Amino acid sequence: MSKKTHFIHLGLKDYKEAWDFQEEVFKKTVDQKIENRKLPEEQNVETENHLIFCYHPHVFTLGKSGDENHLLANEAFLKEKEASFYKINRGGDITYHGPGQIVGYPILDLDHFFTDIHKYLRFLEEAVILTLKEYGIEAGRIDGLTGVWLDWEDEKKARKICALGVKSSRWVTMHGFAFNVNTNLEYFNYIVPCGIQDKAVTSLQNELAREIDIQEVEGKLKRNLEQVFEMELV
Repeated sequence: MSKKTHFIHLGLKDYKEAWDFQEEVFKKTVDQKIENRKLPEEQNVETENHLIFCYHPHVFTLGKSGDENHLLANEAFLKEKEASFYKINRGGDITYHGPGQIVGYPILDLDHFFTDIHKYLRFLEEAVILTLKEYGIEAGRIDGLTGVWLDWEDEKKARKICALGVKSSRWVTMHGFAFNVNTNLEYFNYIVPCGIQDKAVTSLQNELAREIDIQEVEGKLKRNLEQVFEMELV
């Protein structure tokens, strides 16, 4: 089983275009697994793993278990803010994506790694936690809530810096994480982020009081994902 993972950077990409691209890669991987089951093992074609990074123009996305009331803006307001809105097929509630945020979509065949979605989410979180550590920021997890948090042990001060929402079928993953680097946090005021009413959202820029080189962060994050998943990015 190969842990070789193809890295693709889409740059600034419309959310729907990136979603369609993900769906295409995801479907190809799932279809190959279904096909392999019909063939003798020696004729199986090995599935590929992909890690996609991109940035999105302002967009709000609502997961399949989410509450549309958690979008606190109407259509006219979204238009004014040049933001779009999509209902999508990942888990989780509502979130925001926009410039200055690293969005990562790992499309992995977990049969190459481990077949455990909870472990998969914890590994994604761990890569972000390790990246933040390189900037002198201690981050952690809150029981029962996915994502990466600062001051996670203090209910009043806890704030989220990275949101997660994934989908999987036949142990193939899609969707992923959104890591706030130089994100305009104002946009989080227009939603109840991830359906959590009493927790703030932050960014690396907000915590360090300076703009951060996003490509530098991506380099560190890629290395940490490689290390945590023991994958080889190509």
